[in-house]
Amino acid sequence: MTTATTAPPRITSRERLILLILLGAGFLLSVDFSILNVAMPKVGAGVGLEVRSLPWIASAYALPAAGFALLFGRMADLFGRRRMFLSGMVLLVAASLLGGFATNSTMLLTARSLQGFASAIAIPASLSLLTSTFAEGSLRDRILGLNGALLSGGFTIGALAGGTLVDLLSWRAAFFINVPVAVAILILTPALITESSVPERVRLDVPGAVTVTGGLLAVIYAVIEHNAVAAVIGAVLLGAFWIIELRSSAPLAPLRILKRPTVKWGNYAGFVIFTMETAMIFLMTLYLQNILGFAPLTTGLIFGIPGLAAVFAGFVAGRTIGRLGSRNVLAIGMTVQALATLPLVFLGGNKAALAILIPALFIGFFGHVAAIVAYTVTGTSGLPNDEQGLATGLTSMTQQVAIAVGIPILSAIAATKAVELDGIHLALTVNVVFTGASIVLIWIGLRQRAEQRPATVAAQTAPADGELAGSLD
Repeated sequence: MTTATTAPPRITSRERLILLILLGAGFLLSVDFSILNVAMPKVGAGVGLEVRSLPWIASAYALPAAGFALLFGRMADLFGRRRMFLSGMVLLVAASLLGGFATNSTMLLTARSLQGFASAIAIPASLSLLTSTFAEGSLRDRILGLNGALLSGGFTIGALAGGTLVDLLSWRAAFFINVPVAVAILILTPALITESSVPERVRLDVPGAVTVTGGLLAVIYAVIEHNAVAAVIGAVLLGAFWIIELRSSAPLAPLRILKRPTVKWGNYAGFVIFTMETAMIFLMTLYLQNILGFAPLTTGLIFGIPGLAAVFAGFVAGRTIGRLGSRNVLAIGMTVQALATLPLVFLGGNKAALAILIPALFIGFFGHVAAIVAYTVTGTSGLPNDEQGLATGLTSMTQQVAIAVGIPILSAIAATKAVELDGIHLALTVNVVFTGASIVLIWIGLRQRAEQRPATVAAQTAPADGELAGSLD
C-alpha cells in the first residue's frame, strides 16, 4: 500500500511579482527612515535649520510613523488593504517631492512628517497583504524572514546611500530617489494585487483611535523632549483607550487580541530588540566619531559592511523557525544580540578597539535580524485573516515606537556620567542587563505556545528548497 503525499505549494510568477512589490515597498520605506541621518548637518544647512533642531529631521518622521501605525493597520482591515497601501505610496511621492524642493525648515520637516505618515499607512497594509496572501506556515515564515532581511538591509543601505548621495549629488537626491520607485509600485499594484474583503458594516472606533494615537504621540514626544507634562497626558490618554476598548462594541484593538501571549510577548520582544539595538548603534556612532575620531563616511562603512552581511540572517531565520519554532529562534536571536553587545562595554579609547567592535557588530547584527523575523512571525501568528491588519499594525507600531524612544532613553542614561566614554559604557551595560532580563520574561510568557506544527501541516506548507530564494529573480 502506498502513502499519498501532498506536493509542496509553489510560488507562481504572479505571486513573485506581488512579493517584489510588497517587499520592495517595505525596503524603500526602511531606507527612507535612515537615509538622512548621516547627512543631517548638510540638510540643516541647506534649509537654515539650527543645529539643536537637527534631531527633528528623524523625529518628525518617527512620531507619525509610530503614533499612527496601529490606527492605519486597523483601517486596512476595515476599508481595504490595497486601498490603504496605494494611499501610502501616493503620499510618499508627494512628501518626497516636497522634501526635494524644500527651501526652508518648515517645508523640510513637513515633508519628513508626511513621509512618516506614508510609512504608517503603507507598511502595516503591505505586511498584512503578505500575511493574508500566504497562509500561516513554513512558506509564510520564509517570506517574513525575507521581509525582515530587507527591512534590516534598508536601514543599513539608507545610512550608506545617504552619505553617498550627499557627496556625489545633493541631499535633495535622498528625497527624489523615492519618486520613480513609488510610481512604479503605484502602476503595478492594481494589476497584480486584488483588494481584500471588507466587513459589510464598516465602523471605525473613533474614540479608541483618537485616544491611542494621541497617547502614543504624547508618550513618544515626552521621551524625545524629556517633557513630564506630555508623559502624563500620554498616560491618561492610553488609560482612556484601555477603558474605551473594554466597553466598545466594535473596538479598534480588541483586548482579547492584545491579551494573546503571541501578540503580547511578541510585540514586547520587538520593542526590546529595536530599542536596544538602535540605541547601541547610536552610542557606537558617538564612540567612533567622538572618541576614536573617525569621519562620518568611515563610520558608515564600519556599520554598513556587518549590517549588509547580517541580512542573510533573515533567510536563515525564516527557515529555522519551521524547525525550531519562533519561541526558540526569538530567544536565541535576542541572546546573540545581547552577548554581542557585552564586549562593547569594555572598549577603550584607542583604535585597536576595532578588533573587538567589528566582529561584535557582525555577530550582533546577525542575532538582531534573526530576532526581528521571529518576533514578526510570533506577533502575527494564530489570528484570523480579517485581523491581520491589526496584527501587522501592532508590530509596525512596536518597531517605530522602539526606534523613536531607544536613543533618547539610553542617551539620557549615558548623560549621567561626566566623561563621555564612561557614559557609553553605563548605557551599554543597561542595554545588556535589560535585554537579558527580557529574554527570561519572554521565554516564560510564550511557554504555553505550541511550537511545532503537526508534520502533515509542515509538509503541506513547506516550499521546495531554493524556491523562495529564487522568487525575486
